[in-house]
Amino acid sequence: MSKLDKEQVIEKFTAAYKAAKGKAPKLEAKGGWYSVDGGKNMRLAQLEELADSLSADKKTKAPAAKAEKAVEKKAAPAKEKAKPAAKKAAAPAKAKKAKKAKSSDFSVKAMWAEQLTNKDHQCRLPR
Repeated sequence: MSKLDKEQVIEKFTAAYKAAKGKAPKLEAKGGWYSVDGGKNMRLAQLEELADSLSADKKTKAPAAKAEKAVEKKAAPAKEKAKPAAKKAAAPAKAKKAKKAKSSDFSVKAMWAEQLTNKDHQCRLPR
């Protein structure tokens, strides 16, 4: 276990936090525990790990952000096409529910069997 320099860790964390969030963190130190912005208390080693993860996220986020924007632009027309199809699928489901309400011979066993058959994966009825 290496000795951590408190001042260096705090400076490193502050710089990484500013780069990731755009504002300075509010650090509270009490008895060897550190609280960031009034959140969960953590030790100095955990604070250093958080600084490493924030700086790593910042480095990987820049190329990923460009890719996400490109995907969103391509996905936008696809979302518009998918909306009318979803509306058509919802209408038959309402009709099935209306038929169930009118029938007087309701069965829990039949209800479960229908719910499980409508799922997209294989299921079995309860015992």
